[in-house]
Amino acid sequence: MQEVLEQILDYLKGIWIKRRYLMIATWLICPLGWLVVSQLQDTYESEARVFADTQSILRPLLSGMTVELNPDLQILQMVSTLLSRPNLERIARMTDLDVQANTPQEFDNLINLLKKGISIRKTGGKRQNIFNIKYSDPDPIMARDVVQSVLTVFIENTRGDNRKDSDSAQKFIDSQINEYENRLLKAEARLTNFKQKYSDVLPNQYGGYYDKLNNSKEQLKTIELILLETKTQLAASKAKLSQPTSPTSSQQSNIIDSNSVKTTFDDRISELTGQLDSLQLRYTEQHPDVKEVQRRLDHLSKKRNDEIEEYLSSSNDGNNEFAQISQNPVIQSIQIQVNQLEGQVASMEVRANNYRNTVKELENKIHILPEIEAELVALDRGYEITQKQYETLLDRREKAQIGQSADEATSKINFKVIDPPRVPLEPTGPKRLLFYAVVTFLGVGVGLGFSFLFSQINPVVTSSSQVARATGIPIFGIVSATENIGLQSKDKRKTTLFILSNSLLILILCFFVTYTLFPDAIQAPIHRIFNL
Repeated sequence: MQEVLEQILDYLKGIWIKRRYLMIATWLICPLGWLVVSQLQDTYESEARVFADTQSILRPLLSGMTVELNPDLQILQMVSTLLSRPNLERIARMTDLDVQANTPQEFDNLINLLKKGISIRKTGGKRQNIFNIKYSDPDPIMARDVVQSVLTVFIENTRGDNRKDSDSAQKFIDSQINEYENRLLKAEARLTNFKQKYSDVLPNQYGGYYDKLNNSKEQLKTIELILLETKTQLAASKAKLSQPTSPTSSQQSNIIDSNSVKTTFDDRISELTGQLDSLQLRYTEQHPDVKEVQRRLDHLSKKRNDEIEEYLSSSNDGNNEFAQISQNPVIQSIQIQVNQLEGQVASMEVRANNYRNTVKELENKIHILPEIEAELVALDRGYEITQKQYETLLDRREKAQIGQSADEATSKINFKVIDPPRVPLEPTGPKRLLFYAVVTFLGVGVGLGFSFLFSQINPVVTSSSQVARATGIPIFGIVSATENIGLQSKDKRKTTLFILSNSLLILILCFFVTYTLFPDAIQAPIHRIFNL
């Protein structure tokens, strides 16, 4: 450690011996640097503070009714894109800076300078959207104008982007609604055609395929049972007709006159007779309804008489036993019942055949039923998805329209200028005192570097230990320089010159600092002298 300290001390002594290089460097660098710093052009900084209020009263009122957007994110996005090329060009045109550019290259340089010079910073914490806008320029009025233009562009772009986004969203939703409406119509047409094609096997208000098949089988069983019962009744009635009658019964069934025979027109005649009596109670004989009923009654009476005559003639032509049986009212009723049962059997046979065909057709389609059901499920699923998306888009469009109306009525983001931009009265830069210190340290550092370099190139022995390290021979004594040799006086002169030189440099530095701090106090006497 002792050796290291001794070596450092030797280096310092070497620098002190070569201190003339320190003087030369400081005189070459410091005054010239101080002069350049003093002549730097003043810059003026204008500043504005704006508060973006996102707590609109409409937000809680329209909650759930409109599409919610995060205004804080919108503001941050606008801040990040504020210094884009189009916005900077707009600021340049608003402040007439573009007039200074004669070529496209100069205009590009101007835009780059604007981008570097404009500062936008958020202050006030995370929950307060307070933004600081700064710009420095040699012209204080231009600095104020640029800050004002940036503030204007910031506010207008934020509000304009909200409206553009709303219009774009509205147009997009309208196009999507039209597209999904066409899809929905096509899906409805496909589903309708499919249901019409397979209406016999698809579910309806009466049930599905298996319900229809079971119902058809049940109806077939029912009609077959009724048919069997009717055939049994028909057979029993025919058996009664085939039984022989006794002479007593034959005599009792002889026809005395035409009124003892029951014909097919008796019921209708009785009905019309009752209707005629009712009409005659209300109208005269000349009333059209009375005449019409009377005409129909006469016609049916004639038909009845014709039927009795035909019956009697056919009875006289046949055998005597059949005539006697036919003239019996009981037998006549049985014959009528047989005729009715035969008609019912024929009708039920037709219905039974129809049910059999239906059951057969349904049973033949049981193999393709899974494919039909799967296709129906796919069609229903596609239709439901399209319909759901269509309804969602309609709901979104309503919300977008409400939000757009709310934006037109009032803005969700309100800007309040806390500190408007002003024309600065005092320059804010450059930091000349700092530059003076930098130039001073630079000059001293260069001088020290040259002194150390030359002390190493042309070394001078300054201690006995240095001689011992260089020669390897121990040193037992030192002979100091005497006044007679003249070395001490020479060293004193060099020291005095070094002190005077540095003192003069300090005075010059003090002059430049005073000139910077109090320019009027220095410039006024100079102007008076030159004016004289």
